[in-house]
Amino acid sequence: MIERLVEQIEARFAELERQMSDPAVIADQQRYAEVGREYRQLEPAHELAAKWRTLKDDLEGARELLREDGDDPELRALVAEAPKRLEELEEAIRLAMVERDPNDDKNVIVEIRAGAGGDEAAIFAGDLFKMLTRYAADRGFATEVLSQSPADAGGFKEVTFSVKGDGAYSVFKYEGGTHRVQRVPKTESQGRIHTSTATVAVLPEAEEVEVEIDPNDLQIDVYRSSGPGGQSVNTTDSAVRITHLPTGIVVTCQDEKSQHKNKAKALKVLRSRLLDRKLAEQEAERARERKLQVGTGDRSAKIRTYNFPQGRVTDHRIGLTLYRLQEILDGDLDELITALKLAREAERLESANVA
Repeated sequence: MIERLVEQIEARFAELERQMSDPAVIADQQRYAEVGREYRQLEPAHELAAKWRTLKDDLEGARELLREDGDDPELRALVAEAPKRLEELEEAIRLAMVERDPNDDKNVIVEIRAGAGGDEAAIFAGDLFKMLTRYAADRGFATEVLSQSPADAGGFKEVTFSVKGDGAYSVFKYEGGTHRVQRVPKTESQGRIHTSTATVAVLPEAEEVEVEIDPNDLQIDVYRSSGPGGQSVNTTDSAVRITHLPTGIVVTCQDEKSQHKNKAKALKVLRSRLLDRKLAEQEAERARERKLQVGTGDRSAKIRTYNFPQGRVTDHRIGLTLYRLQEILDGDLDELITALKLAREAERLESANVA
């Protein structure tokens, strides 16, 4: 079975290499992007398959040589150790070939909104913004604020930013959902613990070839930008509000002084929201067919609690509690993300029933 799977991987990889050098494919932007994406996705499995084949050939050669001369300790060690390593490689190949999320390689757009809790929720939204942007910086990703609505008490009513980097969606997708904080607000004189929430939406950045927007479906309004408290920050109508009439999705952007730049940013966010809407519909259909253990895409679900009195963070999707609250809020999310990834991979293997 594994031999056949390795042959399939080798054949498909060779075909993708051929297509990537085919002038006809290169001339077709959409087709070339699709081939390139599949090539990058298959590359890890191809590398594992190459290691498996080399080790298998080495094992067969060592066994043959031992039949002729059974006193070579290096060959004996290879024969003793290779079968276990081959099993490990076979498992890794099967996992690599389970259907992966086609959006994993993409950049993302992250939207954070204050939820229940008034001023404290806005402050918590600001904490999440710092946590996620610091995590992005630690991984070498670039971030850019696309729009923001600061709150008077600090933090944000809402803030939207992009994250650019190889595989950004593969890690940030686990942050989508409702985050809950339990702590004593600075304004609380009785020392009572308050519970507040903020929601995080993680959208794979849509490429133009994936989401076509009919200009006739857009209502574009321009108006004068204003800052907190309503004071004017611009003397021209540079702020842009785009309404997608078929879906009712509204996107506003006023951070740039240029109307053209604000419109471009707003269209980028709109395109990603439309892609996310399409993906959510597909995910809902898949969820009806099988129960997902991690990452159902239901953003109303509480995914994580940050408890300040006990200094703990609990991820409810996998039942993991870590007593490293401050480090996590400072952007050290690796332990959480790794655990979520492992749980997701185990679920993928089980649901795919790869033999």
